[in-house]
Amino acid sequence: MTGVVFVVDDVPEALLAARDDVARFLMSYKFAIDTVMAKVNILNEEFRYTHDHNPIEHVSSRLKSPASIMEKAQRRGVPFDLNEIRGAILDIAGIRVTCSFVSDTYSIRDMLTGHEDIKVMEERDYIRSPKPNGYRSLHLLVETPVRMSDRTVDVPVEIQIRTIAMDFWASLEHKIYYKYGKSVPERLLDEIREAAETANRLDVTMERLHGEVREQGDRARTTLPGPEELRKLPLAEELLQALADRVNSERSD
Repeated sequence: MTGVVFVVDDVPEALLAARDDVARFLMSYKFAIDTVMAKVNILNEEFRYTHDHNPIEHVSSRLKSPASIMEKAQRRGVPFDLNEIRGAILDIAGIRVTCSFVSDTYSIRDMLTGHEDIKVMEERDYIRSPKPNGYRSLHLLVETPVRMSDRTVDVPVEIQIRTIAMDFWASLEHKIYYKYGKSVPERLLDEIREAAETANRLDVTMERLHGEVREQGDRARTTLPGPEELRKLPLAEELLQALADRVNSERSD
């Protein structure tokens, strides 16, 4: 595809003139989201019905709007050219997976990146190495092929994997920064960092409790006895004979 160039001062008209190219550009990202979401949803369904613990609590996705893409390109000094934008702005397509526990985030990462058509371009582990403000999350930049009618395009998708506590903290922190226009008072910044530590302690505690409960459950779980085991129980022969006599009596009636 030849590069489509937009004039900064006339973005709406430029977008209208290049409507088809922009539509195909955005569709490739939507299809990439659909591809990765399908894999997440399959895992979600499998764990829901065949495992005793589902690591996936919630899944969401988002596709940046043309206006948001243009604003970010202008802020970063990226030329308004689709090819330039594709190479420079890598979070146009995004997926967020919320998990119950910290260990779940890494399990989901391993399962998703195990697919042959998902290539990991970059991984940033803000769980083990939090940002200075306390932000914790596992970020993956992956690439997946999207087959269009006339070509195959390798499309980047940003995947964020975090716990419920991390997600709650990140949502609150975002609202605070938005309200103060990124000029947050130092006192609030300190409280935000402390809240991040509190959320982390909650994650650690809840995972420990979860492990203890599962361990107790494994110890208490016993296999149901089969016929041979039943015969070894006290009075088992008498009970079985009484049952057989009753069945035979009902048949004769």
